Amino acid sequence: MSFADVTDIRSGHEFDTGRLAHYLTAHLKGFSGSLAVRQFRGGQSNPTFFLESGPNRYVLRKKPPGQLLPSAHMIEREYRVMHALRDSGLPVMNTHLLCEDPSVIGTPFYIMDFVEGRIFRDPALPGLSPAERGAIYTDMAAVMGKLHAIDWRAVGLESFGKPAGYLVRQIALWTRQYEAAKTHPIPSMDELIAWLPAHIPADERTTIAHGDFRLENLMYHPTEPRVIGVLDWELATLGHPFADVAYNCMIWHLDPSTPNLGGLAGRDLAALGIPSEAEYISRYATSANIPGIDNYSFFLAFAFFRFAAIAQGVYARARAGNASAPNALQVGLLATPLADLGWKAAQS
Repeated sequence: MSFADVTDIRSGHEFDTGRLAHYLTAHLKGFSGSLAVRQFRGGQSNPTFFLESGPNRYVLRKKPPGQLLPSAHMIEREYRVMHALRDSGLPVMNTHLLCEDPSVIGTPFYIMDFVEGRIFRDPALPGLSPAERGAIYTDMAAVMGKLHAIDWRAVGLESFGKPAGYLVRQIALWTRQYEAAKTHPIPSMDELIAWLPAHIPADERTTIAHGDFRLENLMYHPTEPRVIGVLDWELATLGHPFADVAYNCMIWHLDPSTPNLGGLAGRDLAALGIPSEAEYISRYATSANIPGIDNYSFFLAFAFFRFAAIAQGVYARARAGNASAPNALQVGLLATPLADLGWKAAQS
């Protein structure tokens, strides 16, 4: 996280900072009582705020205001998984407290440390050398492999999700979420909704699945090409690791002009120092200690389907006026092209 990403609190996201300060004085060790609050630019799903109290700096993540879709914006799950992984060796932020009482600031929230670092929003990594770009992608693959190698039972996440049937449940969940947020017909989503349940691979694996593992959700060291924090865990559960991998690899199929995401399609990857999709998957497999990924086209189709459903939810919230980010409408309009790419992958 960086001070460059901090702005004034956006309209519609205000809350009673005095009430928050009163709560933190009673519940957060070392809190002084004085409080300054600003908002981070990112956060399509859960608004994120920068807190200053004397010499101490924190980050607050909360649910967005307004009517929410069922099972969405699960900041309680974010807190639980980060807290469970604090001693795992995976780079996660130190968490302090979870407040599930909506009377404090209007929605549940949690507090974690503020850590200065770099967040890369353009997958082409402009301004860096080819060697730096290659190292950044290598560490992203390594961290994802490390996550999937963690023994979820040993870190106390036995009840974090069901150990079987992940893909069946996810397809059903995101179909429901999409239908609940639907504002207009998307033919390729209809095709995927019919195709995906009929083509689920028989190979069922269970790991901690991040659910939103991508470059923008990683914080890198201020000067070194290494991950110091994995962010945005609200979609985490026990699930199939290859769903994370395919979701992470969507950028190789997206046009560089894709709003809020960018992409690598059509770029000269060798000149940039960025690995090809196949090379990146190979690096992940080495880190995860597996031979490779079978049925990759299914997982890629599923990744685009799920992201299209998420984008449709963002679009619905933007139309309702309670989206978390100022460019939510633009992001929401990605639902159709994302679904089209998913259907293309399904047919490959």
